[in-house]
Amino acid sequence: MPEPGFKAGLEDVVAGLSAICFIDGKEGRLVYRGYDAVELAERASFEEVVYLLWNGDLPNRQQLDELDRALKASRNLPEPVKTVLASLPANTLPMDALRTAVSVAGIYDPDATRNDMEANRRKAMRLVAQLPTMVAFFERVRQGLAPVDPDPALSLAENFLFMLHGRPPKPLHAQVFNTALILHADHELNASTFSARVTAGTLSDMYSAITSAVGTLKGPLHGGANEQVMYMLEEIGSKERVAAWLEQALAEKRKIMGFGHRVYRTEDPRATVLRRLSRQVGEDAGDLHYYEMLREIETRLTAQKRLYPNVDFYSGSAYVLMGIPVEIFTPVFAVSRISGWTAHVLEQYANNRLIRPRAEYTGPTHREFVPLDQR
Repeated sequence: MPEPGFKAGLEDVVAGLSAICFIDGKEGRLVYRGYDAVELAERASFEEVVYLLWNGDLPNRQQLDELDRALKASRNLPEPVKTVLASLPANTLPMDALRTAVSVAGIYDPDATRNDMEANRRKAMRLVAQLPTMVAFFERVRQGLAPVDPDPALSLAENFLFMLHGRPPKPLHAQVFNTALILHADHELNASTFSARVTAGTLSDMYSAITSAVGTLKGPLHGGANEQVMYMLEEIGSKERVAAWLEQALAEKRKIMGFGHRVYRTEDPRATVLRRLSRQVGEDAGDLHYYEMLREIETRLTAQKRLYPNVDFYSGSAYVLMGIPVEIFTPVFAVSRISGWTAHVLEQYANNRLIRPRAEYTGPTHREFVPLDQR
């Protein structure tokens, strides 16, 4: 039996100190460096939030312009990274492609052999700039389309949609995507962030830490829930079928995707914003059937089980209507979360201690060796 104090999955165990992000599970608040993430999502650009996560304060105009120029100048991928992405098998999973691209990019980073703070800040900047290009490049190749070069006139949110679709995005879509990027930017010591910090804690390089994070995000218990929400909606088919489907799913004790969270005890504040954006995008497209199904599921499940939607419940419906394929939802999550991952890696380096927990041993302790011919 585990000793008292043991927590499976390290649930609620404090594993470190951080000034980057705070989740108030009881009040349903998400805070970045003291600022409410919902307010940032409604009033700031993603680039401002990147600066905030890295530096602790929102930028002034000059600081933001400098960061913006640096990010735009770093969007192009090294040619070897393009070659690797273009040569991957057609059935390669987008998250596998992203994990590979990050690892290869680390080899060709101009600061590859350096691990000082100035070099790591430059690496962080290149990673935030290049992850959108990696995702869009591979998706275009996967679809048999020619990759689209980054446009330095566009913001990060606008440019990603431009590279993905080959045309400038609608202003509404750019605004919605900018908001979604901010809402997904960081979430304290989630599994992928923790794995990045564990890797950085060994003083391995930043690209290794981010490769660890991408590999962790690939797991279906962390990333991919908004994909599963969309598959759930396709299975249900229509708003009229929600009641019967939900009744059967609950009777079979199936997990309803997009509900519940280990930390929040009320509605995920990000879901509140994304609910509104889902409706806005649906109204703009003249297609509210996803939104109406989601609302019907939410209304019934909240009333019956007191379960609240999380960040994954509404985001996918907006993405699909913006032309983002379901198969790249998790890489798109990484396009946002790279801001938080890099902030945590920089924080880990700045006050490093090797992360080395203990395990509660459950095996035998005194066994006698038996020679091979006597077994």
